[in-house]
This record gives sequence, structure tokens and C-alpha cells, in this order.
Amino acid sequence: MKISTGIKYAVFAGIALLINLGTQAVTLAVYSGDFSIYIAMVCGTGAGLLVKYVLDKLFIFKYRTENLKEDVKKFTVYSLMGIVTTAIFWGSELLFDTLIKTEWAKFAGGAVGLTIGYTIKYFLDRKFVFTAKENKE
Repeated sequence: MKISTGIKYAVFAGIALLINLGTQAVTLAVYSGDFSIYIAMVCGTGAGLLVKYVLDKLFIFKYRTENLKEDVKKFTVYSLMGIVTTAIFWGSELLFDTLIKTEWAKFAGGAVGLTIGYTIKYFLDRKFVFTAKENKE
């Protein structure tokens, strides 16, 4: 049974989302002082980014890098494509946290922002990171 790319991408986005928000929850449990939400967002974003890159590269775009230098270059471009989508994610999380003064609000906003961001990121990655011409399927 072949699973469609869209379903795989959604599952992997869900995994990365859980890792991101889980890392945030752990970070907030460990530190709740000044700027804790921002520190948690950075930690969660980093953890989610690494997992999502590996899953996307291997299972969505089926891209195999030849060496570490190429992998670092791809990861750098992949990360740069994520700047706009990260702004959507962080903006959504902070908006929910500001407007809805409950503990769960930041996580709900993060989930909404990540969902929108990952959808946009797929098209950016397909066009600029893992291009069909370069794809080594």
C-alpha cells in the first residue's frame, strides 16, 4: 500500500509539531522566569526543525546528500525557507497567548501557526530546496 505524499507530509508535520510543542513544555517546566516563552519557542523550533528536515529530506523529497558539506548547505537553505513560516508560527503562538490568558493558549496558537507554516513550507522546499532537477531518487 503506497501512502500519498500529502498524508506522509501531514504525519511528519504532526510529529515535528509534537516535538516542537513538547520541547516547549519541557523548557517551560524547567524555566519559568523572564522571557521564558521566547526561550521555549526557540528551543522547540530548533528541535522541530531538525526532525522535520530529516523526515522531509528522506521520505518526502527522497533526497540523498553526497557528503556533509552538501547536507549542511541543504539544511541552511531549508532553514532560511523557514524564516517566514517561523514568523507565522511564533506570531500565532504569541497572539493566542496574549489574547487568551490560559496555559493552553500558547500551545493552541503554536499548533495553528505550525499547521499554516508547514503547509507554506512544503511549497517553498519543493521549489527552492529539494528541486526536482537535483532530486536523486
